[in-house]
Amino acid sequence: MAKRAKSSKSKVRSPRAKPRVAARSHKRGGKAVRRDPLDDLVDAAARALDLPTAPAWRSSVKANLAVTFALAELFVDFPLPDDAEPAPVFSA
Repeated sequence: MAKRAKSSKSKVRSPRAKPRVAARSHKRGGKAVRRDPLDDLVDAAARALDLPTAPAWRSSVKANLAVTFALAELFVDFPLPDDAEPAPVFSA
């Protein structure tokens, strides 16, 4: 019996949709505190881009990333045909 192709309705995750970073935890005052994965992403991106980030902007950067990932999640499951090509010119 031949295997059937998966339904187009099955969820396919894009590796760019969300960072798959395990949350780190450390103990503070006897309780385990989980570190937000976005903190790790902000730190890594700042190092990779050699971009100094002021501590005052950290929460704004994390909020922007959270919104960006939430919006990207809306498009992850959008089915595209195999022969889809990008538009030569984009106009709004």
